[in-house]
Amino acid sequence: MSSAPTVYDVAERSGVSIATVSRVYRTPDTVRAQTRERVLAAARELGYVPSGNARGLASRSTGVLGLCLPDYSDPDIESEAEHGAGDEAEDDAAMLYADQIIRGMERAARRHGYALLIAASSKGGPESQVAKVAGRVDGFAVMARTVPTEDLEVIAQRQPVVMLAGPRESDDLDHMDHVEVANADGQRDLTRHLIEDHGLRRLTYVGAAEDSPDVRARFRGYVEACRAAGIPAPDEPDVSVGMMTQAEGARAADALLDRPGERPQAVLFANDQLAVGALHAFERRGVRAPEDIAVTGFDGIALGRLVRPALTTVHQPMRQMGEEAVELLVRRLTGHRGARPVSKVLPVSVVRRASCGCAGHVN
Repeated sequence: MSSAPTVYDVAERSGVSIATVSRVYRTPDTVRAQTRERVLAAARELGYVPSGNARGLASRSTGVLGLCLPDYSDPDIESEAEHGAGDEAEDDAAMLYADQIIRGMERAARRHGYALLIAASSKGGPESQVAKVAGRVDGFAVMARTVPTEDLEVIAQRQPVVMLAGPRESDDLDHMDHVEVANADGQRDLTRHLIEDHGLRRLTYVGAAEDSPDVRARFRGYVEACRAAGIPAPDEPDVSVGMMTQAEGARAADALLDRPGERPQAVLFANDQLAVGALHAFERRGVRAPEDIAVTGFDGIALGRLVRPALTTVHQPMRQMGEEAVELLVRRLTGHRGARPVSKVLPVSVVRRASCGCAGHVN
């Protein structure tokens, strides 16, 4: 086996100094974009992985697994949690999608004798985020769209990488293990519930402008259920928001109420945070849910149980996703490095509560 490429090799290939290569990975904003891209291209060609602990990377003996994810924090929920300090229910409400995945990974990592290193940041390029963990861990999981697939593929040649919450892009370009949930199935079942069990036909879908494979799959399930029932469905969500937060959900709700014409009978939101924000906005404007407009979400975070009316949603096994990611990493680290890539799709379930008109349901 040939020796691993070094920072010296990258510097020589890209025609820059070693210090410049180091700055590309540590402080990318200090390097001109053209130079930065030349260095990164050379690193990809050579299969170079930046390392803060070269000995640990070579021996696979760090005893640490990593998780790379964007910053999913919702300032609206964080503020609510702070005002409810000491209240266990409010603390649980602040546990969002990514937090539950972290909990699952931590639990499984401890079971296998590993620690967990987390890199979560909305600042800096994706390459700098990889540099935070790739050289300091034995293997890591990464949320879909956090890091370009081509960069992950280079790293996956030397250490196990698991992609979370996104389908395989291509069998030719993507050779990593994947863990995702049945997003389209869940949204299809929820939409069918509103149509068949509640007799609702004027439906509106609120999604995200960002290019999220999860959100795209959910919208696809919604469209399939509508068209199967003979209900016209658009090619794009009726309303697209910039971020999937409570504040954006409230703004979307206000925009729907201010639109001319007949109001929808139900609004399906791409996640629970949006739906909770909309419920608050509807209440503020005297619109009752579900009597005037039924509201649904997706994810199954604890906050959905606490709002009134309690939120009908699709529950996805977030902690299980984290646990499955660790199991796949450990499997690769204990003798299955050459096995074919695995794609796991975890099932979801519709949780029927009062916000859609299922009276008495508060589970």
